Amino acid sequence: MPHRPAPRRSLALASVCLAAFAINLDTTIVNVALPDLGRQLNATTRDLQWIVDGYNLAFAALVLTAGSLGDRFGRRPALLAGLAGFAVTSTVGAVAGSSQALIAVRFAMGACAAVIFPTTLSVITNCYPQRGERAKAVGLWGAVTGLGVAIGPVVGGLLLAHFTWPSVFLALVPVALIALAASWLWVPESRDPSNARLDPPGLLTASAAVGLLVYTIIEAPNRGWSAPATLAGFTGAAALAVLFVVIERGRRHPMVDVALFRTPAFSAASAAVTVAFFALFGFIFLVTQYFQFIRGYGALATGVRILPVALTIALGSLGGVALAARAGTRAVVTTGLLLLTASFGWIALSPAFQPYGQIVGQMVLMGLGLGLTTAPATESILSVLPPAKAGVGSAVNDATRETGGTLGVAVIGSIFTSLYAAHLASTAFSTLPAETTTAAEGSVAAALHTADSSGGTARQLLRAAVQSSFMDGFHLACTVAAGICLLGAAVALALPGARPRPTGREAPQPAATLTR
Repeated sequence: MPHRPAPRRSLALASVCLAAFAINLDTTIVNVALPDLGRQLNATTRDLQWIVDGYNLAFAALVLTAGSLGDRFGRRPALLAGLAGFAVTSTVGAVAGSSQALIAVRFAMGACAAVIFPTTLSVITNCYPQRGERAKAVGLWGAVTGLGVAIGPVVGGLLLAHFTWPSVFLALVPVALIALAASWLWVPESRDPSNARLDPPGLLTASAAVGLLVYTIIEAPNRGWSAPATLAGFTGAAALAVLFVVIERGRRHPMVDVALFRTPAFSAASAAVTVAFFALFGFIFLVTQYFQFIRGYGALATGVRILPVALTIALGSLGGVALAARAGTRAVVTTGLLLLTASFGWIALSPAFQPYGQIVGQMVLMGLGLGLTTAPATESILSVLPPAKAGVGSAVNDATRETGGTLGVAVIGSIFTSLYAAHLASTAFSTLPAETTTAAEGSVAAALHTADSSGGTARQLLRAAVQSSFMDGFHLACTVAAGICLLGAAVALALPGARPRPTGREAPQPAATLTR
């Protein structure tokens, strides 16, 4: 008779899935508010990138250390502290009075999310030590987290249809508090019995490498991609990454055992997750602006139109784990990344005003590709480590997700910004005063405001210039994303194939110390 999960384990799973949903919802809920933030806080496109990426960057840079802290001091206290901090910082974000203040709050929110996220997978790994049960739990977790990322614009649009932009932050508070109460009641304590030590050198070099890379990419359109400061930034980030590997290999208790990356089930799966979230975050950053700036939809209409991505991510995540058990992780993840490649390629070849039915087809391909990629790859990462090291293992998975997402917004956004500004400078905007043209090149909202403030033929010419410049940037960004997804599919061929089906009941892995 198949083993049925205990009710308490199911409640713990529901609790951590709700926590994961809250922090992943926050990665994209702000996207539909970007036009409002651009107008009301006078935020440039660069500011908007930092409002989105400030959260993602802090998340990615700190999640490895947060996972180590959870392993050492207990995952349940870390989860509770992170959720409490997340509720507080979300409240503060709602009262921010400038783009700079909001960027700072977003960094703080990302730090809290970094504490929360690794504990969610750690709890699942320790509550479900048998691989078959764990795979199903991870599939549900993957569906919920992917749904949170993709449904963020829908929730944000619904809020903005009735309230102002601070509501997208205040709405996160009750979700975090409910997750906090549920975790207090039902999540068991677990920790690493070897009492993992902190790794300050690893923390500093990893955080600095990711931070410098993202900062360099976001600032590149203003400085120039071949400017000395840009080249120095890329060189410095690469040097810090090498230094991180050297430091970790020389420590008795490293933050990350870099030898794990010699295992294809770990390294190729990590690369696949990074590429998938690069694609998702970059797409949502641009498509929310496309729907509002180019197609003229409101925030709610924009969010609803992105629903196909959310629904198909959930379907792909749940089905992906089941398919991987039969066909193998390699086949499923590679297929998922190829679907992402096809989706971005299709978008790059589409006209500005294509029928919405075609956009739905593009988003269905994207959502299924994301689900088929992320859930099986995540289960592959966790299968390499024992439950006692679940915090660091899940933190590596989380770091790849957030680093991919952060780079997605930075790279896709910066490619878009560069081409948009270059194209706009060669249009009718070149005849306007220099300060007006500069503002238009830095902000699509400012460019549309300038066009709408003009009359007659000038208005039509300027709006057409904005639309064509936007689509040039959008199409090139999608072409780059398609190429990166195709490269990810090639890397995914290193993943394990189908596993032999067990002849008997699977023996559970040794569990970590569990207390209540």
